[in-house]
Amino acid sequence: MDHAQLAALTMLIPIVSIIMGVGIGMLSIYLQFRRKRDMFQLHHIERMAAIEKAIELPPLPPEFFQDARRFESAPIRHRRSGLILLFLGIAIAVALWGTGVPAYWWGLVPAAVGLALLLSSVLETRDLGKSPRPRA
Repeated sequence: MDHAQLAALTMLIPIVSIIMGVGIGMLSIYLQFRRKRDMFQLHHIERMAAIEKAIELPPLPPEFFQDARRFESAPIRHRRSGLILLFLGIAIAVALWGTGVPAYWWGLVPAAVGLALLLSSVLETRDLGKSPRPRA
């Protein structure tokens, strides 16, 4: 491979990664929209059939309009994000360490953020356990 081909290849890497990143984000938004649209269409068909048969349906629950991920508690989100960042940082450090370049220290940045999120998860879980719970 000559120098011109290598230069062209190195220019393609950031272009492809940016296009893939934006494309994956757009695809996830589109799939979420389709899922909600299909859910509303099915519910609409059910309601129209009930109206034709003069059956009364209960109103839609408020959870129908909210995203399911919002119901996760902060410790669960922090634990998941912390584990992902911790292992990502370890993977980056190991990959860069194998190259022989002393840039492997950069892998400690996401690992440190991951450890901070894991610590936050532990502390929040402990605080939730100590807080008085309202009586029903």
